[in-house]
Amino acid sequence: MQKLKLYRKRFIPDETIELKDDRIVRADEGIIVTKWKTINPRTDFSHGVSCYFPALGWKISRFLDDSGRCAYTYCDIIDYVFTEEDNSILISDLLVDIIVYNNGLVKVLDMEELAEAMETGLIDARLVARALRRAGRLLDVIYSGRLPEYTGYLPV
Repeated sequence: MQKLKLYRKRFIPDETIELKDDRIVRADEGIIVTKWKTINPRTDFSHGVSCYFPALGWKISRFLDDSGRCAYTYCDIIDYVFTEEDNSILISDLLVDIIVYNNGLVKVLDMEELAEAMETGLIDARLVARALRRAGRLLDVIYSGRLPEYTGYLPV
């Protein structure tokens, strides 16, 4: 079997790229764990680790600084399509993001982008509903203190 390939699709801006520089460290039991470096230089973090939970529609990442300290936990709401022929997964970013800061503050981002994408026909109401349900489930996990059950898959 050929190596698993990951692709990221964004709606705003409209782009699909292969995450060829991400190193897959685990891909089993419905979980994919990757390590990566930022594509563009940043001051708050330089690399990270991500865990994809395709069936739940979440990608949970730790954004790490040069010293390996967690700057914050960043959660993407996603959808995916697996293509067996080339052993690839297309991860679609459904726009809604949730940041969990180290002090416990939780911030939901890009709700206006989700509305804009629906209004302009980039995504349909079915995908908007899916994104909102997945974000709601993840917020329930975060607010109930159960996020470590998922971040525990992330290597340090």
